Amino acid sequence: MNDVVVKQNAVVELMRVSPLAEELAERFASAGHRLYLVGGSVRDALLGRRSGDLDFTTDARPDRVLKIVSEWGDAVWDVGIAFGTIGVTKKGMQLEITTFRADSYDRVGRNPEVTFGDSIEGDLLRRDFTVNAMAVELASGTFIDPHDGLSALKEKVLDTPATPQESFADDPLRMLRAARFAAQLGFTAAPRVVDAMTSMAGEIDRITAERVQAELSKLLLADDPRPGLELLVDTGLADRVLPEVPGMRLAIDEHHQHKDVYQHSLTVLAQAIELEKSHEPTSEPDLILRLAALLHDAGKPATREFQPGGGVSFHHHEVVGARMARKRLRALKYSKEIVDDVSQLVFLHLRFHGYGKGEWTDSAVRRYVTDAGHLLTRLHKLVRADCTTRNRRKAAALQATYDDLEARITALKAKEDLDRVRPDLNGEQIMELLGIQPGPDVGKAWKFLKDLRLDRGPLAHDEAVAELRQWAAENGIGNG
Repeated sequence: MNDVVVKQNAVVELMRVSPLAEELAERFASAGHRLYLVGGSVRDALLGRRSGDLDFTTDARPDRVLKIVSEWGDAVWDVGIAFGTIGVTKKGMQLEITTFRADSYDRVGRNPEVTFGDSIEGDLLRRDFTVNAMAVELASGTFIDPHDGLSALKEKVLDTPATPQESFADDPLRMLRAARFAAQLGFTAAPRVVDAMTSMAGEIDRITAERVQAELSKLLLADDPRPGLELLVDTGLADRVLPEVPGMRLAIDEHHQHKDVYQHSLTVLAQAIELEKSHEPTSEPDLILRLAALLHDAGKPATREFQPGGGVSFHHHEVVGARMARKRLRALKYSKEIVDDVSQLVFLHLRFHGYGKGEWTDSAVRRYVTDAGHLLTRLHKLVRADCTTRNRRKAAALQATYDDLEARITALKAKEDLDRVRPDLNGEQIMELLGIQPGPDVGKAWKFLKDLRLDRGPLAHDEAVAELRQWAAENGIGNG
């Protein structure tokens, strides 16, 4: 199929899936203006992908755009009007219309000095990548591709309309976008783009942590994050934004052999993504699980010790790794929930290896469930994903052992409410039985009873009372 036919088919597909675009274009034409569908919407149509929201550009200035769409849209917002963008919602679809831009940058911060342009060609020149620098003039159905983005799309190559040095100096976040598109689309960065990313990696420091976090999250939520992560590591960008990942590349010599921790972590991430689909499937990609899989062994470099006879140990790397994950995710401005959950999963990921061949008591199983709490399903997936041995017999044995643990958890849950393990007596009962007021002693008694509950399972009321009174007497608390 030649390029002309491809372009024609793309235009037809865009008009078919986007009847609102045609309707909106007629309004702009009636007002004497041109409207173009641009960017990711065009790229995705050419790739045969559905794009949820639509991006447009126009020669109309923002105040004129606002007037054209104000009576047409179900809702209109102008919070981006200073940057030339008007948002519209119509029939459940979100549209953004931006006046042609011809910005200039001081190349110190990220925000440009907004300048409105006069041509679609000038607007496309300032786009991040050639695959995003294609447009369709909606009134005529004309396909516009001044930077040969169609060829780049066919070859799955990421290149820039201007030189990558100019592009990345204007907006360093585009370097992270390159890695994100490598993950989302499976594209390869052009050699000159890789060279520029490598030499300009330090420029990413101009970008706020929140913006970096948003791009990293989109990368990790892709179907295959590995190409994007490898591009970040290979260019040195990861050293600036997620140094724990390249930090896992440990030198391995012939006398002290162990798995390459970096490659192992990428494999664990890939296996965790597969388990999202197959083991207690989730409807959406799981960012918390993926971050935990990527960072679960972050503490190994700091804890590596060479043993006599050629062995290697990483004692307490889960403790160190949890601390490192917490620090990095906080620096990237992730929410407290994400920080807490990821660091807890990193901390717990080795706990299963004490299970042996099923030697854990019911008490140990209860503690495993209680410590995991709402993260138990994710912990199941992380532990299973952490098995990367090439020895099939060993891998099968590990999975079978974890099957046994999950079966025991299920059996205990059928008998006990493991998801809400609490003492057999509550705080008010403790105070009444011991004749004490609210304070630290109530907390100590509550903890004693909870530990007892974990060790022995549910107790009869009289048995719990007797245990509490004996503990209180031994510790000189109340009238026990």
